[in-house]
This record gives sequence, structure tokens and C-alpha cells, in this order.
Amino acid sequence: MTVPILVAAAVAVLLGGLGGLMTPIDGWYRDLRKPALQPPNWLFGPAWTVILGLAAWSAVIAWTAAPDGSARMTVVILFATNAVFHALWSPLFFRARRPDWALIEVVFLWASLVALVVGLWPISHQASALIVPYLLWVSFASWLNSAIVRLNRPFA
Repeated sequence: MTVPILVAAAVAVLLGGLGGLMTPIDGWYRDLRKPALQPPNWLFGPAWTVILGLAAWSAVIAWTAAPDGSARMTVVILFATNAVFHALWSPLFFRARRPDWALIEVVFLWASLVALVVGLWPISHQASALIVPYLLWVSFASWLNSAIVRLNRPFA
């Protein structure tokens, strides 16, 4: 049981750290027009910490609840797919300064979360439910991303 906890925690810390490193709040970002519902910048770090912590907890529960190797492989594939799409968004939006590209990518991130909720449900209802806050946050972030693209395009 210790190994799944360590792996899930390490992945959550890695994704959180990578997200932080790929998210410079600089003049370019500050100068973007943002919607009125844009949360303050300080809220994103704590929000992602909680969300990634819940996702790690979900991964451990799902791994433990998986009845066999095939179900464990499903858990790994679902979480690995989500990790890839999670890791791609910030570099596109902030480093490449392409919110329009990030808006395309966030569709895949969102779909990976729907796949997690649906795919984990037969393995563990609790593991599936722990992903819902992540799905809701990414849904809201998708709307923010869309509003930023609409308010600031074109990007080059």
C-alpha cells in the first residue's frame, strides 16, 4: 500500500511543481483582458494543491480497489493520460503565450477528466467522486480560457 501512496504523491507534486514553473505571472499575462469572474492569482496555487491532492487520493483508492491487473492497468492509463494533458496546458498558455492553442488542448484535458470519472466509477465510486472537483475546476478554467481568447485575440 505504501508504494501507490508514494507514486500518487510524487506525481501530484511533480504536476503541481511543473504547473507552477510553467506559469509565470508576468507583464504579458497581467496585460491580458480577463473576464469579471477571473479569480485572484493567489487562489490558483491553493486550488491546484487541493485538486491534485484529491486526484492522488483518488488514484490510491482506485488502485487499491481494483480487483485485478486489468483494472489496475485501466487506472494507470486513465491517470497517465490525464497527467499528460494536465502538463501540456500551462506551457501552451503561459510559455508559448498561446491561449488559443491552450483552449484547444483544454478540451482534451477536460475529456481525460470525464474519462476518469466514468472509468473509475465501476472500480470505486469514491475514487470517481474525488475527481469531480478537478472536473469542475477545469470546466471553469476552460470558460476563463475561452473568455481570455475572445477578449484578446488574435494571438501570434
